[in-house]
This record gives sequence, structure tokens and C-alpha cells, in this order.
Amino acid sequence: MRFFIRCILYFAFIGAFSFVLGRLLPKRLFDWERPPFRLFAWEREGAAYNVLGVRRWKEKLPDMSRIFPKLMPSKRLPRDMTPENLELMIRETCVAEWIHGLLCIAGFGCVFIWKRWGWVISVVYFLCNVPFIIIQRYNRPKLIRILQRRRAKESVNEKCDNFELQHGAGS
Repeated sequence: MRFFIRCILYFAFIGAFSFVLGRLLPKRLFDWERPPFRLFAWEREGAAYNVLGVRRWKEKLPDMSRIFPKLMPSKRLPRDMTPENLELMIRETCVAEWIHGLLCIAGFGCVFIWKRWGWVISVVYFLCNVPFIIIQRYNRPKLIRILQRRRAKESVNEKCDNFELQHGAGS
């Protein structure tokens, strides 16, 4: 029993450490257009995850933005979301994916704590983190599409404003 408790304490420690790390890392380091965050062709812009029914179960899992609303940005998109805010939200999906990947790997440290059952507990911990990675990869293409539409809309509005200034429209 004491080895099980040590593993749980270890998981709590790496979880708390990775949460703080995820908050402190500069978001500009996470580029969704480059590996490992860029979508693979087989993901079909996130549609591949529909086979897993992600839409049905993703809201049932714990969400740090609901647990720590003052520390984590909300996942809800307001209508007046700026492209800059959307870009930050997309980067946050990369951070969350990276942190959960890190937790998947670090979880195998339990093997050194409990020789007998450490592998089993580590594999379970690994499998418990995978759904969170899937959720980030499922959500990211949708956010990218929204960002592209907002940027295109801003570009059109900017061109219209420039046209009006150049041609004296509305004077």
C-alpha cells in the first residue's frame, strides 16, 4: 500500500509541477504550424477524432479552466474574440498537448518507485493522459479555421476602410 501512495504522491507532484510549467512557459514557443503540433494528414483537420466520439465525452473530463478559472483562460469563445486572443487560445492547446505528453512520459517514473506494479500504474496513468491530448488535437483545427475567418474578415474590413479614405466615401 505504501508504494501505491508513493506513486499517487509522485503523480500529484508531476501534475502540479507541469501545471506551473505550462503557465510559465512563453506561449510564443508553441507554433501550431510546426511539428509536433501541426496536424497530420490522417487527422483530416480533426475529423478523424469523430470516430472516437470526442464531441460526446470531452466535456465530461476535468478541465483546468473550470477548476482554476483565475489561472487558466476560459475555453468559451465570445463573439467579439479578437484574432490575437484566438491565436493565444490555439497556442494554449499546444501547451496543454505538450504538458499531457510530458506527463505521459514522466508518469513512467513510478516504475522506479514500485518495482512490482509500477509498470501497470504507469501505463494506466499514460492512458489517462491520452484523452486530453486527443481533445487538444480535436479542438485546434476548429480554432484555426475560426482564426482564419476572423483574419480574412479583418482584411476585407481594412481594405474597405482604406478604399473609403482614398476615395472620400462618406464625405
